[in-house]
Amino acid sequence: MRTTSIYGYRYGVSLEAKAALQEIRDAVEIELAGFLTEQSDYLKTISSDLTPVAQALSSFLLDSGKRLRPLFAYAGCLSAGCNPQTPTIKAMASLELLQACALIHDDLMDGSDTRRGKPSIHRHFESMHVQDELEGFAPAYGLAAAVLLGDLALVWSNQMLNAAELTFKQFQDVMPIHDEMRVELMAGQFLDIHEQTQKTTDLPRSQKIARYKSGKYTIERPLHIGAALSGKQSPELLKALSDYGLPLGEAFQYRDDLMGVFGEPSVTGKPAGDDLREGKRTVLIALTDAACTESMREESKKYFGAPDLDSQGISILQEIIITSGAKEKLELMIDQLTDQALRAAEDELIAQAAHPLLLELAKIATKRST
Repeated sequence: MRTTSIYGYRYGVSLEAKAALQEIRDAVEIELAGFLTEQSDYLKTISSDLTPVAQALSSFLLDSGKRLRPLFAYAGCLSAGCNPQTPTIKAMASLELLQACALIHDDLMDGSDTRRGKPSIHRHFESMHVQDELEGFAPAYGLAAAVLLGDLALVWSNQMLNAAELTFKQFQDVMPIHDEMRVELMAGQFLDIHEQTQKTTDLPRSQKIARYKSGKYTIERPLHIGAALSGKQSPELLKALSDYGLPLGEAFQYRDDLMGVFGEPSVTGKPAGDDLREGKRTVLIALTDAACTESMREESKKYFGAPDLDSQGISILQEIIITSGAKEKLELMIDQLTDQALRAAEDELIAQAAHPLLLELAKIATKRST
């Protein structure tokens, strides 16, 4: 087992790794922009009424985003000892369209007003309905539009992958993983909404949701897709990548949970305490419920999940979470899972060239500010 990379992670990953990731991020942007221009032009030939659809999806995809999933796919390809070419980059970029589908539908299911500091898709079309004084019920129009735009992003994701001009072997290797990833994402999303119907919190249930709703399709499966695109995948390499990707994926989601409660709106792009207002039964909430006193639990019930939750209620819930020790415990879990992933990244089956990127990506995924 090599150890130099772990030292590098803790004391600053090389500038070369950051530069390499930026280069791939830029290449993904180019591929996405080109694809979206083509598809937007096609929509407009069907009807000018589809112009807002094209504009909304293009803005949603191009105005922001860390491109984590394509970057992890790139790291997976590099882990197999392969440097991706343009068709491979295009295939990796298609993961951003799957992400768009998940986010649009997630915002709709959660009733979120904003995403990345802008109105969520359903709120955007609801506002457009009101502004243009259209007939009918504005919220229903926004809801229907978000369902359809999310579906369109999913279709475009598959279309972009199909149009990437992969070899037959690449396509044959990647599709089973791609299909499984989409099933896992749907399963995680359903478990997430189902969890909100339960009368009690449960830590194992919340951990499974974190793994399937976010962790697997953000990190593990993109790594597998990158390895499959290399043409050099093996069951042993996929397992080594899972040993890195699964704990890191969970740590990524736990960081997201903390940001959903304690994050600054300027960083998260959402109102402060949004997860508390939505009543999200995350791992953080399960830890809090298990550790707090009965009086704290009763106090929490007055505010948690209240649509009109104000800043005072948010502060009360934040204090309960901190006092229970749940925030500190989740931070420790993030550190432990990240260390587990970093040790797994040192596996001899993973090409040396991929190590700096895996370490830098671990930092990006888990060290976001709350």
